[in-house]
Amino acid sequence: MSTHPLRGAAAIAGLGITPQGKVYGTNAIGFAVDAVRLALEDAGLTRTDLDGLLLNPGLTWNDMGMGSFGLSQALGLRNLRLTATMNLGGATACAMIQHAAQAIAAGLCNTVACVFSDAPLKPPSPQGRAGSSGAAYGFARGWEAAYGYFGVNAMYALVAHRHMHVYGTTQDQLGAVAVAQRRWANLNPDAQMHDRPLTLDEYRASRWIVEPFRVMDCCLVSNGGLAVIVTSAERARSLRKPPVYIWGMGQGHLGGDPSDTLSSGAVLAKEPAFSMAGIGLRDVDVVELYDCYTFTVLVTLEDYGFCPKGEGGPFVAENHTGPGGKLALNTGGGQLSSFYMWGMTPVSEAVIQLRGDGGARQAARHDVALVSGNGGVLSTHATLVLSRLAS
Repeated sequence: MSTHPLRGAAAIAGLGITPQGKVYGTNAIGFAVDAVRLALEDAGLTRTDLDGLLLNPGLTWNDMGMGSFGLSQALGLRNLRLTATMNLGGATACAMIQHAAQAIAAGLCNTVACVFSDAPLKPPSPQGRAGSSGAAYGFARGWEAAYGYFGVNAMYALVAHRHMHVYGTTQDQLGAVAVAQRRWANLNPDAQMHDRPLTLDEYRASRWIVEPFRVMDCCLVSNGGLAVIVTSAERARSLRKPPVYIWGMGQGHLGGDPSDTLSSGAVLAKEPAFSMAGIGLRDVDVVELYDCYTFTVLVTLEDYGFCPKGEGGPFVAENHTGPGGKLALNTGGGQLSSFYMWGMTPVSEAVIQLRGDGGARQAARHDVALVSGNGGVLSTHATLVLSRLAS
């Protein structure tokens, strides 16, 4: 079988993560500038080395349509050959990296920064109450909103309820995802929930958001920025940090109603990604899945084939995904317990693991990582297969 021409042609050469969580004193564009600066420093590059900039703006960017232009001006960039503001929700990070890799392989540009940032949290008021920007995922649709059905929490909850009805998935199985990822976060000093252990009993006692989701089923809210630098594999090998090669990529957008399909776009995205990479599931060492909710992890595990459809609940309940389990899954704590930078959270942890920089949470086997990004309500999906090996 011949090797796909894009397999390993590009690599992630730099990673920049600002402080995450309740971090104040700047705004979304300030976090983005800091993230790019940190990623360039990590790679041993400067701003003049960039000829591409792709931005995924968070909720608090005021001008999302021209956000990439505003960021390039704030960074003082000149003579860019590739720039765009992209938004596929949580699938954007993987999609940006795909776009960058394809453009580099085509000779359109050489070095691309892919960036996400957001600042939805505001400093506490004088009365001690935490503030917010008021930005939210409304997704209100006509008469549905009039009956109280609006917001992503409710929309995912409806799909989760349907999965429970069809397959017998239980509340405790959702809780098993939250507990496993918290155990990973307890090993990650940079996780927002690093010093807060979580038991299943504590999960059961946590407050409801919208049934069947308790607060522990829902991702964190974080201020911060995160960027990666993508360049050719050849150039990456001469830079400061070991390259993380892009072996495979794919996207999947099912359409229809997720309450009917009970699937994510991973069922489509996995095929081109694994085919390009020339591997199968058994070759994957580390798995970093998008986890806006515990249910998202469960259904995505099914869709990639780690367990049969409908058996995600029993799979996670058997403690396969926490530290010491057979599947190194969301090893930094994920968006549920580490920080929420949309699809950049799983991307960043994959880079850390493949470089061997995971510290106490480092997976023993870390040659190949599977990364997923999920947007909307299971409506958009992007997949990356990354490796520390050139071939």
